[in-house]
Amino acid sequence: MVQKEVKKKTTIYGTAAILMAIILISMVYAFGSIPQNLPSSQTPSDQNPVSNPSPGPGPTITPISNSPSALGMKTFTSLEELKSYLANASKSDYFGGATLGIQNSAPIPAPQATGSYGVTSDYSTTNIQVAGVDEADTVKTDGQYIYTLSNSQASYYYGFSSQTSSNVYILSADPQNAKVLSKISLDSSLMPIGLFISQDSTKLVVLADKYTYNYGVTLSPSNSMIMPFYSYQATTINIYDVSNKANPVLARNFTVSGSYFNSRMIGNYLYAVTSQSATIYNDLVTVPAVYSGGVAYGASPTSIYYADMNQSNYYSFTSFYGINIEDNQQQPTNMTLLMSGASTMYVSPDNIYVAYPNWANGTDLTSIYRVKINGLQLSFEAQGNVPGYVMDQYSMDEYGGNLRVATNLYQYTMGGIAQQQSSQTNNVYVLNQNLTVIGKLEGIGQGENLHAVRFMGDRGYMVTFIKTDPLFVIDLSQPQNPKVLGQLQIPGYSDYLHPYDATHLIGIGKDAVAATQGNFAWYQGLKLAFFDVSDVNNPVQVANYVIGDRGTTSAVLNDPKAFLFDKSKDLLVIPVNLALVNQTLAQQYPSSVPAYGDLVWQGAYVFSISANGNFTLRGTVTHLNATSLNSQGQLANSNDYYNSQDQWITRSLYIGNTLYTISNAEVKLTSLTDMSQITQLNLQ
Repeated sequence: MVQKEVKKKTTIYGTAAILMAIILISMVYAFGSIPQNLPSSQTPSDQNPVSNPSPGPGPTITPISNSPSALGMKTFTSLEELKSYLANASKSDYFGGATLGIQNSAPIPAPQATGSYGVTSDYSTTNIQVAGVDEADTVKTDGQYIYTLSNSQASYYYGFSSQTSSNVYILSADPQNAKVLSKISLDSSLMPIGLFISQDSTKLVVLADKYTYNYGVTLSPSNSMIMPFYSYQATTINIYDVSNKANPVLARNFTVSGSYFNSRMIGNYLYAVTSQSATIYNDLVTVPAVYSGGVAYGASPTSIYYADMNQSNYYSFTSFYGINIEDNQQQPTNMTLLMSGASTMYVSPDNIYVAYPNWANGTDLTSIYRVKINGLQLSFEAQGNVPGYVMDQYSMDEYGGNLRVATNLYQYTMGGIAQQQSSQTNNVYVLNQNLTVIGKLEGIGQGENLHAVRFMGDRGYMVTFIKTDPLFVIDLSQPQNPKVLGQLQIPGYSDYLHPYDATHLIGIGKDAVAATQGNFAWYQGLKLAFFDVSDVNNPVQVANYVIGDRGTTSAVLNDPKAFLFDKSKDLLVIPVNLALVNQTLAQQYPSSVPAYGDLVWQGAYVFSISANGNFTLRGTVTHLNATSLNSQGQLANSNDYYNSQDQWITRSLYIGNTLYTISNAEVKLTSLTDMSQITQLNLQ
């Protein structure tokens, strides 16, 4: 296991270094420099533009002249100091740093763990983690209209696709007169991320990554070619006036350097976060930039905050932007932190927490930064570390002024093969507002992987798995002394936990069969589980429902926003990619190895779920072309599975008694009374 972990880390960092080298070399040959850089002799100013082509026309964020406060943090006095800091870091032999990533954010409709349980309005909303803190999604509704992203694909080849067009559709949701009201066609260089809708439904926010490609660079004298590579990456924030749903108008457009990382919206205040590498090449230093009139305005080093305690050979600029989407006259605010990456974000009504994986002294760490938010005010206030890595945003939760963090820690000792040892544990840490650990519970589920976490008030729930599924109930009522109250051992595991009410949980994951040899289990079909945790010392699985055979999966396992639940309607809807075992081919498997199924169907499973935990299948909905299905309603040719991805249902929502299922190709309306189809709207 030690060798595997070393090899894993070496592969990750080695691959990253090679990719970065290829990109840098390609940029030098193509441009003679790196985009968005300044020579160290030039100090950027909020008022002095950097000569650099804008990624697109349109207005942008006005450069900020007043920097927010950042308690306990430093800023650079000059670009030369920033360059020196980065240069010294790159010489460090510390084998650490972080992997930049975009969350499979970590999550449509559901009750909140910290809010009221069950949606009581007549339409569903995005499945969010924290009540009052909205999250970007590919579909939004205000109960009268539906706003949805459609990324139509030209072709697929073994799961890989080529994107041809991206559009935003505004639909009338009236079941008696459902129709497409308007379409916003996005530039081909944009890769849309998600949408927000304002509280009064007059403003629509479209977030997207923007890429500029170079398709080949010829190298002399060998005439070899490096291709392709991203020569530029930025984030666009487009705000449309949709007062007239049939005629949306672009009201504001912001373009900032760096890749989109994450976002939230509280009231009408949008908070967007971007990341970009902090590098030096040929005496040039990368700096974050905003764009206006074909000019890039580089951030001043005096506005870039950093913690001198960091030890890393890799850094990135993580920039935070605050925007009032309802007030076109109010200028946005921003701030930039020099960090070792950004991989996970959790947001409460008062704070943004950004976490990234680190590694020091042979131990995995998660570094966490806290940015206080209040309207457009952004202030960096604390930085801390906990052992292990966080899994996703649900691994963090703020409650009673403290931050609770669940981690998985993999430790190993170096030395000769005979002396190598490894261990894996799961832990919970409680941090105060200074991000100082004030309480901890370590050694949970030793030797097992962490699969799911959910914090609910003064309780925490963790699912670990290696051969069976322990569900742990954790008492957090005393922050300084968290403790395990009870646990449940069952086959399979849950990758997502959702509160049914204060004493019951819904789990979605995989069924599993323990291997006859070895400490592992064979994953099987998709599993829904209903847990009663009213007796905290004796949690019970009340009911479960297994869909399909080995290979069946659901988008919910990686993206909880695909999960639709409403307690008052006894309604649960999840997208399913169904795999069924071909019994003839199954004979080719050893008796001890369960056969893998063929993917034969995709669509939504619609359940009723009662207080006693029973899952009752009400029906299914699919967008697959009827001509491609056999008499059993499955794909007649399994090769059509990946070529049908535009028809895969990714989201569902309800308005009144109508279920709306959404794919790239269409929106289908189904009656929740008898599961009959009402109509469908084509999006292509």
